[in-house]
Amino acid sequence: MKMTMLWTLLTALVLAVPVQAAELTAREIVQRMDDERRASTESAFNRMKLTTCKYGVKNGKLKCVEKPRVKLMESAQINTGVDNKDSKSIAIILKPASEKGIGMLSWNYDASDKDNETWLYLSALGKVKRIAAGSDDEDSEPTSLFGSEITTEDMETGKLDDYTYSLLEEGEYKGRPVYVIESVATPERAKKTRYSKSQTWVDAERFLALKVQMFDKQGNLVKRMQVGKLEKINDIWVTRSLTMFNLVAQRLTNMKLEAITFGVDIDEDFLTQRALTDGAFRASHLQRLRAQAN
Repeated sequence: MKMTMLWTLLTALVLAVPVQAAELTAREIVQRMDDERRASTESAFNRMKLTTCKYGVKNGKLKCVEKPRVKLMESAQINTGVDNKDSKSIAIILKPASEKGIGMLSWNYDASDKDNETWLYLSALGKVKRIAAGSDDEDSEPTSLFGSEITTEDMETGKLDDYTYSLLEEGEYKGRPVYVIESVATPERAKKTRYSKSQTWVDAERFLALKVQMFDKQGNLVKRMQVGKLEKINDIWVTRSLTMFNLVAQRLTNMKLEAITFGVDIDEDFLTQRALTDGAFRASHLQRLRAQAN
Protein backbone atom coordinates (compact mmCIF):
# COMPACT_ATOMS: atom_id res chain seq x y z
CA MET A 1 0.00 0.00 0.00
CA LYS A 2 2.80 2.41 0.90
CA MET A 3 4.57 1.76 -2.41
CA THR A 4 1.31 2.38 -4.33
CA MET A 5 0.75 5.67 -2.55
CA LEU A 6 4.37 6.70 -3.16
CA TRP A 7 4.11 5.87 -6.87
CA THR A 8 0.86 7.84 -7.19
CA LEU A 9 2.46 10.83 -5.51
CA LEU A 10 5.52 10.69 -7.74
CA THR A 11 3.53 10.41 -10.95
CA ALA A 12 1.30 13.31 -9.93
CA LEU A 13 4.12 15.62 -8.87
CA VAL A 14 6.97 14.65 -11.15
CA LEU A 15 5.47 13.20 -14.30
CA ALA A 16 2.19 15.16 -14.22
CA VAL A 17 0.30 12.04 -15.31
CA PRO A 18 -3.48 12.11 -14.68
CA VAL A 19 -4.65 10.40 -11.48
CA GLN A 20 -5.50 6.76 -11.99
CA ALA A 21 -9.09 5.97 -12.93
CA ALA A 22 -9.92 4.15 -9.70
CA GLU A 23 -9.07 7.27 -7.71
CA LEU A 24 -11.37 9.63 -9.60
CA THR A 25 -15.08 9.92 -8.93
CA ALA A 26 -17.48 10.82 -11.75
CA ARG A 27 -17.85 14.32 -10.30
CA GLU A 28 -14.06 14.76 -10.17
CA ILE A 29 -13.75 13.71 -13.81
CA VAL A 30 -16.36 16.28 -14.82
CA GLN A 31 -14.55 18.91 -12.75
CA ARG A 32 -11.31 18.13 -14.58
CA MET A 33 -13.17 18.59 -17.87
CA ASP A 34 -14.46 21.96 -16.69
CA ASP A 35 -10.94 23.02 -15.70
CA GLU A 36 -9.61 22.08 -19.16
CA ARG A 37 -12.47 23.92 -20.82
CA ARG A 38 -11.63 27.14 -18.97
CA ALA A 39 -8.02 26.90 -20.18
CA SER A 40 -9.28 26.85 -23.77
CA THR A 41 -11.52 29.91 -23.33
CA GLU A 42 -9.10 32.26 -21.58
CA SER A 43 -8.47 35.32 -23.77
CA ALA A 44 -9.06 33.36 -26.98
CA PHE A 45 -9.85 34.74 -30.42
CA ASN A 46 -10.87 32.33 -33.15
CA ARG A 47 -12.39 31.86 -36.55
CA MET A 48 -14.96 29.11 -37.06
CA LYS A 49 -16.97 27.59 -39.86
CA LEU A 50 -20.42 26.11 -39.35
CA THR A 51 -21.74 23.71 -41.98
CA THR A 52 -25.34 22.53 -41.62
CA CYS A 53 -27.42 20.16 -43.73
CA LYS A 54 -29.97 17.36 -43.75
CA TYR A 55 -28.10 14.06 -43.83
CA GLY A 56 -28.63 10.54 -45.06
CA VAL A 57 -26.66 7.36 -45.68
CA LYS A 58 -25.42 6.54 -49.17
CA ASN A 59 -23.23 3.54 -49.98
CA GLY A 60 -22.74 3.01 -46.27
CA LYS A 61 -21.47 6.56 -45.74
CA LEU A 62 -23.17 9.48 -44.05
CA LYS A 63 -23.58 12.42 -46.43
CA CYS A 64 -25.48 15.67 -46.84
CA VAL A 65 -28.57 15.16 -49.02
CA GLU A 66 -29.01 18.87 -49.70
CA LYS A 67 -26.77 21.83 -50.34
CA PRO A 68 -25.11 22.66 -46.99
CA ARG A 69 -25.55 26.06 -45.40
CA VAL A 70 -22.12 27.44 -44.53
CA LYS A 71 -21.41 30.31 -42.16
CA LEU A 72 -18.00 31.78 -41.33
CA MET A 73 -17.66 33.67 -38.06
CA GLU A 74 -15.18 35.16 -35.62
CA SER A 75 -15.49 34.91 -31.85
CA ALA A 76 -13.71 36.23 -28.77
CA GLN A 77 -14.01 35.00 -25.21
CA ILE A 78 -12.57 35.60 -21.77
CA ASN A 79 -12.96 34.10 -18.31
CA THR A 80 -14.35 36.34 -15.58
CA GLY A 81 -15.81 36.21 -12.09
CA VAL A 82 -14.61 34.48 -8.95
CA ASP A 83 -11.71 32.13 -9.75
CA ASN A 84 -12.36 32.90 -13.44
CA LYS A 85 -15.21 30.37 -13.47
CA ASP A 86 -17.60 32.62 -15.43
CA SER A 87 -17.10 33.59 -19.06
CA LYS A 88 -18.10 36.17 -21.63
CA SER A 89 -18.06 35.57 -25.37
CA ILE A 90 -19.21 37.10 -28.60
CA ALA A 91 -19.58 35.57 -32.08
CA ILE A 92 -20.07 37.62 -35.26
CA ILE A 93 -20.98 36.24 -38.69
CA LEU A 94 -18.65 37.24 -41.53
CA LYS A 95 -20.18 35.18 -44.35
CA PRO A 96 -22.51 34.78 -46.16
CA ALA A 97 -22.82 38.44 -47.04
CA SER A 98 -26.59 38.33 -46.48
CA GLU A 99 -26.00 37.50 -42.80
CA LYS A 100 -22.88 39.56 -42.16
CA GLY A 101 -23.03 41.38 -38.84
CA ILE A 102 -25.45 39.02 -37.13
CA GLY A 103 -24.03 38.40 -33.69
CA MET A 104 -24.55 36.52 -30.44
CA LEU A 105 -23.33 37.68 -27.04
CA SER A 106 -23.20 35.20 -24.14
CA TRP A 107 -22.44 35.63 -20.45
CA ASN A 108 -22.14 32.26 -18.74
CA TYR A 109 -22.16 31.91 -14.97
CA ASP A 110 -20.78 29.00 -12.99
CA ALA A 111 -23.24 29.36 -10.12
CA SER A 112 -26.41 27.26 -10.40
CA ASP A 113 -28.59 30.03 -8.96
CA LYS A 114 -27.63 32.51 -11.68
CA ASP A 115 -29.07 32.04 -15.16
CA ASN A 116 -26.83 32.53 -18.16
CA GLU A 117 -27.54 35.56 -20.34
CA THR A 118 -27.57 35.53 -24.14
CA TRP A 119 -28.41 38.24 -26.66
CA LEU A 120 -28.92 37.80 -30.41
CA TYR A 121 -28.54 40.69 -32.84
CA LEU A 122 -30.21 40.50 -36.25
CA SER A 123 -28.51 43.07 -38.47
CA ALA A 124 -31.41 43.19 -40.95
CA LEU A 125 -33.80 44.29 -38.19
CA GLY A 126 -31.26 46.32 -36.24
CA LYS A 127 -32.56 44.90 -32.98
CA VAL A 128 -31.10 42.97 -30.06
CA LYS A 129 -33.21 40.13 -28.70
CA ARG A 130 -32.53 38.69 -25.28
CA ILE A 131 -32.75 34.91 -25.28
CA ALA A 132 -34.39 33.30 -22.28
CA ALA A 133 -32.39 30.78 -20.24
CA GLY A 134 -33.41 27.12 -20.63
CA SER A 135 -37.04 26.03 -20.76
CA ASP A 136 -38.68 22.62 -20.84
CA ASP A 137 -41.76 23.98 -22.60
CA GLU A 138 -42.48 21.39 -25.26
CA ASP A 139 -44.07 24.05 -27.48
CA SER A 140 -40.88 26.11 -27.60
CA GLU A 141 -37.68 25.44 -29.46
CA PRO A 142 -34.22 25.97 -27.97
CA THR A 143 -32.32 28.82 -29.57
CA SER A 144 -29.76 27.57 -32.05
CA LEU A 145 -26.36 28.99 -32.85
CA PHE A 146 -27.09 30.91 -36.06
CA GLY A 147 -29.58 28.38 -37.39
CA SER A 148 -27.35 25.37 -36.75
CA GLU A 149 -28.17 22.16 -34.86
CA ILE A 150 -26.08 23.42 -31.92
CA THR A 151 -28.20 25.25 -29.34
CA THR A 152 -27.31 27.73 -26.63
CA GLU A 153 -28.01 24.99 -24.10
CA ASP A 154 -25.56 22.64 -25.84
CA MET A 155 -22.86 25.28 -25.36
CA GLU A 156 -23.52 25.90 -21.66
CA THR A 157 -20.63 25.32 -19.27
CA GLY A 158 -20.17 25.23 -15.52
CA LYS A 159 -23.15 24.73 -13.19
CA LEU A 160 -21.86 21.31 -12.16
CA ASP A 161 -24.25 21.22 -9.20
CA ASP A 162 -27.18 21.07 -11.65
CA TYR A 163 -26.50 17.38 -12.29
CA THR A 164 -25.70 14.13 -10.54
CA TYR A 165 -22.93 12.06 -12.08
CA SER A 166 -22.11 8.39 -12.34
CA LEU A 167 -19.26 6.50 -13.97
CA LEU A 168 -20.90 3.96 -16.29
CA GLU A 169 -17.73 2.30 -17.53
CA GLU A 170 -14.09 2.69 -18.47
CA GLY A 171 -12.84 1.52 -21.82
CA GLU A 172 -11.60 2.68 -25.20
CA TYR A 173 -13.10 4.89 -27.89
CA LYS A 174 -11.38 5.42 -31.24
CA GLY A 175 -8.08 4.28 -29.80
CA ARG A 176 -8.25 6.53 -26.74
CA PRO A 177 -8.79 5.47 -23.10
CA VAL A 178 -12.10 6.89 -21.90
CA TYR A 179 -14.46 7.23 -18.99
CA VAL A 180 -18.18 7.10 -19.84
CA ILE A 181 -19.97 9.54 -17.56
CA GLU A 182 -23.74 9.86 -17.20
CA SER A 183 -25.08 13.24 -16.10
CA VAL A 184 -28.67 13.38 -14.85
CA ALA A 185 -30.44 16.70 -14.37
CA THR A 186 -31.50 17.55 -10.83
CA PRO A 187 -35.23 18.30 -10.31
CA GLU A 188 -34.48 22.04 -10.34
CA ARG A 189 -32.39 21.80 -13.51
CA ALA A 190 -35.07 19.65 -15.14
CA LYS A 191 -37.35 22.70 -15.14
CA LYS A 192 -34.92 24.55 -17.42
CA THR A 193 -33.73 21.88 -19.84
CA ARG A 194 -35.12 19.76 -22.65
CA TYR A 195 -32.68 16.97 -21.80
CA SER A 196 -33.19 14.49 -18.98
CA LYS A 197 -29.62 13.21 -19.09
CA SER A 198 -26.49 12.93 -21.18
CA GLN A 199 -23.70 10.39 -21.56
CA THR A 200 -20.17 11.61 -22.26
CA TRP A 201 -17.14 9.69 -23.49
CA VAL A 202 -14.28 11.54 -21.77
CA ASP A 203 -10.66 11.20 -22.87
CA ALA A 204 -9.03 9.79 -19.72
CA GLU A 205 -5.77 11.68 -20.27
CA ARG A 206 -6.84 14.93 -21.90
CA PHE A 207 -10.19 15.32 -20.12
CA LEU A 208 -12.02 16.40 -23.26
CA ALA A 209 -15.35 15.07 -24.48
CA LEU A 210 -14.96 12.77 -27.49
CA LYS A 211 -18.64 11.89 -27.80
CA VAL A 212 -21.85 13.03 -26.09
CA GLN A 213 -25.32 11.49 -26.29
CA MET A 214 -28.33 13.54 -25.19
CA PHE A 215 -31.70 12.14 -24.13
CA ASP A 216 -35.11 13.84 -23.95
CA LYS A 217 -37.56 13.71 -21.04
CA GLN A 218 -38.94 10.38 -22.29
CA GLY A 219 -35.47 8.83 -22.33
CA ASN A 220 -35.13 8.88 -26.12
CA LEU A 221 -31.73 9.55 -27.69
CA VAL A 222 -32.28 12.79 -29.62
CA LYS A 223 -28.82 14.28 -30.27
CA ARG A 224 -25.26 13.07 -30.57
CA MET A 225 -22.03 15.07 -30.65
CA GLN A 226 -18.83 13.51 -32.02
CA VAL A 227 -15.37 15.06 -32.06
CA GLY A 228 -13.49 14.71 -35.30
CA LYS A 229 -10.13 16.29 -34.54
CA LEU A 230 -8.15 17.37 -31.49
CA GLU A 231 -4.95 19.40 -31.53
CA LYS A 232 -2.54 20.62 -28.87
CA ILE A 233 -1.92 24.35 -29.20
CA ASN A 234 0.25 26.24 -26.71
CA ASP A 235 0.07 23.23 -24.37
CA ILE A 236 -3.74 23.31 -24.47
CA TRP A 237 -5.77 20.53 -26.07
CA VAL A 238 -8.33 22.07 -28.41
CA THR A 239 -11.27 20.57 -30.29
CA ARG A 240 -10.65 21.56 -33.91
CA SER A 241 -13.69 19.83 -35.40
CA LEU A 242 -16.93 18.41 -34.02
CA THR A 243 -20.27 17.38 -35.47
CA MET A 244 -23.66 17.66 -33.79
CA PHE A 245 -26.31 15.24 -35.06
CA ASN A 246 -30.01 15.98 -34.55
CA LEU A 247 -31.29 12.41 -34.68
CA VAL A 248 -34.94 13.48 -34.77
CA ALA A 249 -34.72 15.95 -37.67
CA GLN A 250 -31.86 14.03 -39.33
CA ARG A 251 -29.82 17.18 -39.60
CA LEU A 252 -26.20 17.83 -38.66
CA THR A 253 -23.87 20.73 -38.05
CA ASN A 254 -20.11 20.52 -38.30
CA MET A 255 -18.19 23.14 -36.37
CA LYS A 256 -14.64 23.57 -37.62
CA LEU A 257 -12.17 25.74 -35.75
CA GLU A 258 -10.13 27.23 -38.58
CA ALA A 259 -7.84 29.38 -36.42
CA ILE A 260 -7.38 30.16 -32.74
CA THR A 261 -5.03 32.46 -30.83
CA PHE A 262 -4.59 32.36 -27.06
CA GLY A 263 -3.41 35.16 -24.78
CA VAL A 264 -5.11 37.86 -26.82
CA ASP A 265 -5.74 41.21 -25.12
CA ILE A 266 -9.55 41.40 -25.28
CA ASP A 267 -11.20 44.55 -23.94
CA GLU A 268 -14.16 43.50 -21.78
CA ASP A 269 -16.12 46.46 -23.19
CA PHE A 270 -16.13 44.57 -26.50
CA LEU A 271 -18.11 41.77 -24.89
CA THR A 272 -21.20 43.94 -24.48
CA GLN A 273 -24.35 44.71 -26.46
CA ARG A 274 -22.64 47.74 -27.98
CA ALA A 275 -20.46 45.41 -30.05
CA LEU A 276 -23.63 43.91 -31.51
CA THR A 277 -25.25 47.17 -32.57
CA ASP A 278 -22.37 49.61 -33.19
CA GLY A 279 -20.70 48.58 -36.44
CA ALA A 280 -17.75 50.97 -36.18
CA PHE A 281 -17.08 49.98 -32.56
CA ARG A 282 -17.23 46.30 -33.48
CA ALA A 283 -14.98 46.70 -36.53
CA SER A 284 -12.27 48.56 -34.63
CA HIS A 285 -12.11 45.90 -31.92
CA LEU A 286 -12.06 43.06 -34.44
CA GLN A 287 -9.26 44.77 -36.33
CA ARG A 288 -7.14 44.94 -33.18
CA LEU A 289 -7.83 41.28 -32.39
CA ARG A 290 -6.92 40.19 -35.91
CA ALA A 291 -3.65 42.14 -35.66
CA GLN A 292 -2.76 40.24 -32.49
CA ALA A 293 -3.71 36.93 -34.09
CA ASN A 294 -1.41 37.62 -37.03
